[in-house]
Amino acid sequence: MPAKRTLLGVLTPSSNTALEPLTSAIVAEIPGVSAHFSRFTVTRITLDQAALGQFDDSKILAAAQLLADARVDVIGWSGTAAGWMGFEQDRRLCARIQEATGIPATTSILALNEILERSGRKRFAVVSPYTDDVQQRIVANYAREGFECVAESGLGISENFAFSEVDAETLTRQVREVAAAKPEAIATYCTNLRAAHLVPRWEAEFGIPVFDTVSTVVWSMLRMTGHDPARITGWGRLFQEVK
Repeated sequence: MPAKRTLLGVLTPSSNTALEPLTSAIVAEIPGVSAHFSRFTVTRITLDQAALGQFDDSKILAAAQLLADARVDVIGWSGTAAGWMGFEQDRRLCARIQEATGIPATTSILALNEILERSGRKRFAVVSPYTDDVQQRIVANYAREGFECVAESGLGISENFAFSEVDAETLTRQVREVAAAKPEAIATYCTNLRAAHLVPRWEAEFGIPVFDTVSTVVWSMLRMTGHDPARITGWGRLFQEVK
């Protein structure tokens, strides 16, 4: 009998081009583990009703049902909308996915918050491509949960596709800016940033753990399927240090 495979189902914003190659590269570290993706429409990140409506549960559940056809072992929403829409959004979504498909679910943001709690890091910084109003909503939601965002850097971009075109130099400048506030951790807060592979470089330069939201949901999915995240090397301290 061949060894049982582990199939990770990943929900993806339709205009995202960063998270799929990054996720596949991360999980390739563990033989027999593979990532499989299902999209639903997301093209803009703003606080207007049309943009918020992109994250209606019914659309996400339809994409999750397609992943269920592939008999995935877990479903992860690789997205950050709960940051500005409220963390209860993701808690409810995970419950609804499991109810509809019978498959356990997690999200980038629930995983990030668990990581911050488990590692005892309540003072953190946020790096994102988002507009100021979205960024401030994120900061406020964390404050209500007892976290202190001591520094934040956004780029004022609202088009989701454009997030993937932010270059490494810009991201490094943002990380350097927030690192000056000496947070206990830095979150790169958008799954369409090409950032996860840069984390080891930033951690070496600034001496601060960086939790990327593409990586956080992978960390959670691996744990939920019985894999030790510490087997992932070269993608930052998260996988080695947070148990």
